[in-house]
Parts: sequence; structure tokens; C-alpha cells
Amino acid sequence: MTKIYLLIAGSCVVGGILVASVLQQSSAPTYDGMVRIEGGPFEMGTNDLPPPDGPNPDRIKPDEYPAHEVELSGFWLDETPVTNRDYLKFAEMTGYITFAEKTPTREDFARSGADVSQIPEAALKPGSMCFNDKFNRDSLVTEGPGWEYQVWAVIDGASWRHPNGPDSSIEDRMDHPVVHVNWDDAVAYCEWAGKRLPTEAEFEYASRNGGKPVKYFWGNEREPAGNYMCNYWQGEFPTNRLNEDGFETTSPVKSYPANELGLYDMGGNVWEWCSDYYHAGYYEVSPKLNPQGPLQSFDPREPAIIKRVQRGGSFMCNTNSCTGYRSGARMAGEITSGSFHGGFRTALDESMLEDYQIAQAKISKWRAQQDSGKVAAK
Repeated sequence: MTKIYLLIAGSCVVGGILVASVLQQSSAPTYDGMVRIEGGPFEMGTNDLPPPDGPNPDRIKPDEYPAHEVELSGFWLDETPVTNRDYLKFAEMTGYITFAEKTPTREDFARSGADVSQIPEAALKPGSMCFNDKFNRDSLVTEGPGWEYQVWAVIDGASWRHPNGPDSSIEDRMDHPVVHVNWDDAVAYCEWAGKRLPTEAEFEYASRNGGKPVKYFWGNEREPAGNYMCNYWQGEFPTNRLNEDGFETTSPVKSYPANELGLYDMGGNVWEWCSDYYHAGYYEVSPKLNPQGPLQSFDPREPAIIKRVQRGGSFMCNTNSCTGYRSGARMAGEITSGSFHGGFRTALDESMLEDYQIAQAKISKWRAQQDSGKVAAK
């Protein structure tokens, strides 16, 4: 059942351009908790794909190839991932119940292309993926496709409200990123807020500080002056967790410095959903202007499973198997699966501003009613 969840778990001219750019940025509206990102061209992906049997210290994968030119319009992006505090407001206002909180059906999993005949009735329980710290170390094999399945487990009762299982809570994690949300759960929040998920290109552009050729969202050195710049796994994964950064799981947002754009946690902490379908070969055909992703997903490792892109890496990323905290790293996430290291942040563009204002007005009215009720109760 664990594997099923894994499948399913210059010059006057230059000066004029500069002035125009500054004026454009200063005149753009600002929105609480969001950063305005001016668009522009950048090179997405890489041409430095190591040979199959060659050294690959950065764990660059074939789906990051080839490098291709992309040009984006301006947009806004949340300065942090959506937190438990944020998601709680959404759930309280709407009554929304996430996938991990419900008893799933075979039809639910069939939406992702899974062979539901493999799922026993007893396995249809509310729950979500967590790290299995009780994995068999004697039989562990740390190479070959899918070896990571050995260190994951679906925990009954795990959800965004109970990130490590039914006996855990978010009472002391309100400023941590919300986790155990699948793609639909993230989209539902976006629709409530009048926003959307960022595209994969927008995420990489923002992580590269407006498209600069940097390896990480903070620069090119992983630990400048010996300082950890994001929440990731120190030590050999999965057998040796050193926890030198002080965070065994998620960290509160803004625990590490922001990048040049004022964005936090663009690498490490949690993998973040994007709007695009995942396709391993999309970079070869991606359009230049505002790419929205392919029309359908394709992961050659699991071609029947429908997946969306995830970006940014997580606290489980490491140096020996997954360097997802790199700005160019990609992940394919099955649409119905949430996990204890997966979350999201929201985006906004000019075409959405009217709907955004309407949605935010409804939220403000609801909050005012709640506050009024609390005052009356006193």
C-alpha cells in the first residue's frame, strides 16, 4: 500500500530602461504577504547534464535538460509557503476537508491513473506519507529506481492537522508550512484566496532572483561562511541524520534569510506544488513566452500516473540522493498524494486582480463577523 500512495505516496538608453523599470515597480500595487516580481527573460534549465556514469555531485537529472530561453510577465508570489495558520483560516471559513483527512475510495486513486485493483479494502483509510524511521537498515539498498520507497510509510491519521500522525498536532507549528496537502487541496486554497499556484517557470525565475544564473536561491555556495541557508537533511540519507541546522522536520517560515527578491524558503523546508503537469521532456518543446506546462503529464518511470510539478526541495533533501533545494531541480508529484514534506505557496497576476479583490473582501467580511462574535461572547 505504501508504494501505491507513493505512486498516487550602459548608456542613456540603459539609464532610461532602468528608470522605467524602477517606476514600474514603484507603481505596481502591493498585496499583504506577497512580493511583486517584475518579469523578464532568463535561461531555464541546464545544458550541463553529466554522463550517466560520470560524477554528478549536484544530482542533476535529465529532466532539467536542455537549457532554454523563457520570458515571463510580471507577477506576485507569496513571500513564504502557506502556513498552518493560513490554512486553518481557510478550513474554518469553508469547512474544507483535505484528501488525507477522508476515507479514500478506489475511484479517488483511479483519477491519477493508478491500478486500483492492487489496493486492498483494509488499506482505504485516512492517512498520508511520512518518513519511516523504522525501515530495515540491514536490507536497505540505496541505489536503483524507487529505492526511496523503503523509507516511506503511509501513516494512518496523518494529515495537515496531525503532521506526524494522529498523536501530533499543529498547536506549536502555526508558523510552519502546511503539509500533507495534495494538488487538489492546494488548488482549493488558491481558489478561496482568489489566487493560483505559480507556474514552474515562475518558481524557477523567482528562485533565481529574477532569472540570475545561481545554483541556489541565495547564491552559488551551499553553506557560505559555514552558515546553513535552508532547511535540509545533514548527513547520509537515510541512515544518518545529524540535524545540525536544528530542525528535524519543518521549520517556521522565515527561519532562514530571504533571497534578493524578499522570498523565503524557496529551497528546502517543503516541496511546493506548481500548476504545471510534469513531463520529463517538456524543456525540449517549451514555448518562450509565459510557459504554462504541457497538456498532459509523462513520467517515464511511471508513465500511467498523472503528476504535477513540485519545486524547491524539502527538509528531507540531502547531498547524497536529492539536492532538491537547487533552483533548477524538479520533482514529479502524483496529484492525489500529500506528504509530511510537501506544501505550496500562491501566485497572482494582473489578469486576476478583480477576482482576487472579490475573494479577499469575502474573507475580510467573514473575519470581521468572527471577531464580532467573539466580542459579543465576552
